[in-house]
Amino acid sequence: MELRHLRYFIALASSLNFTRAAERVHVTQSTLSHQIRQLEEEIGQHLFDRSSKRVVLTEAGESFLIYAARALTVIDQGLSELKQTVAPMTGTVRIGTTHTFNLGFLPDCIALFLKHNPTVKIVIEELSGDAITDGLKAEQLDVGIGYRPELQKEIRFEPLFNEELALIVAKTHPLAKRKRLRIAELHRESLVLLPSSFSTRRLLDECFNAAGAQPNIVAEMNTIPAMLGLVMRDHVGFIAAPSAVAEHNKPLRVIPLEGPTPIRTHGLLFMDRHVQTPASMALISLIRKQTKAKASELGATPA
Repeated sequence: MELRHLRYFIALASSLNFTRAAERVHVTQSTLSHQIRQLEEEIGQHLFDRSSKRVVLTEAGESFLIYAARALTVIDQGLSELKQTVAPMTGTVRIGTTHTFNLGFLPDCIALFLKHNPTVKIVIEELSGDAITDGLKAEQLDVGIGYRPELQKEIRFEPLFNEELALIVAKTHPLAKRKRLRIAELHRESLVLLPSSFSTRRLLDECFNAAGAQPNIVAEMNTIPAMLGLVMRDHVGFIAAPSAVAEHNKPLRVIPLEGPTPIRTHGLLFMDRHVQTPASMALISLIRKQTKAKASELGATPA
């Protein structure tokens, strides 16, 4: 049984007239009659009674019509969805991201996405975690990429992977040869850190308090390149995710921290009430897949 048999059968069952049914499916009357006979032979029962001047559905035909119509409806719906999927996606996807993701990972994802969806426009804003949540609430962003935020009623966070923060110093720093450091050993150590408006800084302050450490905060800066510039000019360290400095071709040492180990959870942020477009959903799906590979490169653990 082929799909055309169902279409021909339904056309004839709807009109009960070979001439009108043949016109509806764009075949000759003799072709339609031949196809209906093939269908009846395959089923093993007569679907139409042709004994009188009128064409009438038999009892078997009435029963088969219900299932044939249902099957054809499902097939047509599937074909329609496939055609929509194949059609080029358009529109704009607005992303808010932290600096760490925007160094190399996110541009790689965007390049891969645009290779297959050149008619979609991507707008990326590099923002602090708080600015990302504000942008989502104002529906100025479709999705955020960053660290787990502090409790937000309207924001949904989808964790991707966990990453330990480490002490970053120049190779000439007195601590450069250490393989691992306890947070307590940073007491009175000169550091440059993010301002307290950043959630990462608040996490670090909690770790310092837990370890009884009071580092010497010589400067506060809100970008990794600025902090790196100071680190390379003075015996100053800063604390960040190793991925944040992986793209910088600098002579640096990354020293793991413990007691406690500061850990950030990277993930996607959404506003539940915001309706995602096909383009934004496709890009989000790609980011999920690429993140799994990236996390394994960084030695991070799944969230």
